[in-house]
Amino acid sequence: MKTSICIILVLTLFFSCKDGEKAAMNDKKSSEISQLFYNGDIITVASDQVEYAEAVVEENGKIVFVGSQKDAESKYANARKIDLNGKTLLPGFIDPHSHFGMVSNTMGQVDLNPEPVGTVVNIDDILKKLETFKEDRNIPDGEWIFGWGYDDGELAEKRHPTKRDIDKVLPNNPVYLQHTSGHMGVANTLALEKLNVNAESKSPEGGNIERFPNSKEPTGLVQETAMYPFVGNMLEILAKDQATYFDTTQEYYASNGITTAQDGMTDRNTIRFFQSQADAGKLKIDLVSLAGYAELDSNVKDSTLHFKNYKNGFKVQGTKIVADGSPQGKTAFFTKPFLTEVPGCINDCRGLPSLTQETINALFLTAYENENQLFIHCNGDATVDMIIEAHENACKQLNQALDKDRRTIIIHSQFARMDQLETFVKYNMEPSFFTNHAFFWGDLHVENLGKERAHFLSPMVSAKKLGLNPTNHSDATVTPIDPLFTIWSAVNRVSRSGAVIGDTERTTPYLAIQAITSNAAYEYFEEDLKGSISEGKLADFVILDKNPLKVEPMNIKNIQVLETIKEGKTVFKKE
Repeated sequence: MKTSICIILVLTLFFSCKDGEKAAMNDKKSSEISQLFYNGDIITVASDQVEYAEAVVEENGKIVFVGSQKDAESKYANARKIDLNGKTLLPGFIDPHSHFGMVSNTMGQVDLNPEPVGTVVNIDDILKKLETFKEDRNIPDGEWIFGWGYDDGELAEKRHPTKRDIDKVLPNNPVYLQHTSGHMGVANTLALEKLNVNAESKSPEGGNIERFPNSKEPTGLVQETAMYPFVGNMLEILAKDQATYFDTTQEYYASNGITTAQDGMTDRNTIRFFQSQADAGKLKIDLVSLAGYAELDSNVKDSTLHFKNYKNGFKVQGTKIVADGSPQGKTAFFTKPFLTEVPGCINDCRGLPSLTQETINALFLTAYENENQLFIHCNGDATVDMIIEAHENACKQLNQALDKDRRTIIIHSQFARMDQLETFVKYNMEPSFFTNHAFFWGDLHVENLGKERAHFLSPMVSAKKLGLNPTNHSDATVTPIDPLFTIWSAVNRVSRSGAVIGDTERTTPYLAIQAITSNAAYEYFEEDLKGSISEGKLADFVILDKNPLKVEPMNIKNIQVLETIKEGKTVFKKE
């Protein structure tokens, strides 16, 4: 009898202790800081079908609940309630392709953009801005001055400025002006002298040094590989200001709802700078870098580069290859010629491949052998053919499957043909489109390429029907960081003149949202981490004042970002 009583007492004490531990754990869980979002349009982007949730709960930077408000309040009774007041909650925007470093560098340059981005109308406006910049900043003679964003197609003169134009106002400063495409620029006389470009200079392979008519004298316009020394010089000079503009740049991205940004081609020193900022705890959003292809051999063997793995919010995802140029600048490489005059070309003007087939083949072979993800800048269809050939060659040489899950990304894919999109499907390649071109240069593309080619630019609808996961980007600084405008351009495809550039390729607002959320996460192999409002994923959100799925399509670009939340923490809030 005594033995039985002792056993009962021991068991009672044992289970009492267990119950106490369980209660303590429950108390601990309920005391953890969590946030419950409700009373708004919560679009999950968790599938190809539009799905709304009544409530979402964030805890410790992750999404722990998606479902009904009643269940959320019952399960997380102590959560801090965030009343959306009818606003719209989406996954944080993921930037499929832009140039974080270049955006930062523009803060130390003259803004030469035309409307609606800037105010430049003609070459005189450019010259006045250059003069004012030198005066306002007290820049001494001999010091470099840089400008960005001019667009010859939008200037009243319909031409590039020349060195003679710039020399009129800044004869004693070396000056380099970057074209809006990022694929060419104009240098004045002193800048050309400093970089040893003269009448005897030959155009490099994959580039062009433009000359005055009936002369060997350079005009100052350098295109594609001919501009590389000027851009390299500019980046080296502006590097001293990287830290100054770093915080402002990421705040700019965050203010546009972006929780993951990209630097679309990064040299080794800048990679180290970004990592140093991340290690110092300065990153409020995630930053993904693409290493430059010039150092591919050494990059893949450098253990200090954190490929595919974040370290304090920064990672190097893969390698960027520039394979051709700009369609509006007439340096993209096509199988059929441009229909209008091309600077530096007399006949069969189809643009320029930036690299030979042999070089591209070698880069693919190195990358695929080392499991390095490739991101290739391709605008013209002839360049896409070169990329497909390089892919096939590398797979054959390495005895790898053509459809291995490498997620080789064809950046821009502006004028990919339907047969090439079908090949993307077979080879597990993905396009990252650029529908902003429909607005900014759609009219020009119709003129330069003809209606058939121009109207099939960035064919998102066709890609989606084939089963691809297209993304859509700004390519900033080429067009501004503005995801709502990117959604707008994909849905409407309206040009500056109001013409519709490819009616059949107008997307639904939902597909346009997928392109900068779930599909963008897939591009980075982050579909299990980001891109949708799903349990277990990071609590990366953007709150909008209106729902892009419910407003008139032409009003989408007017929607405002009210708040950006990265892993549960507000990194931007509109005042």
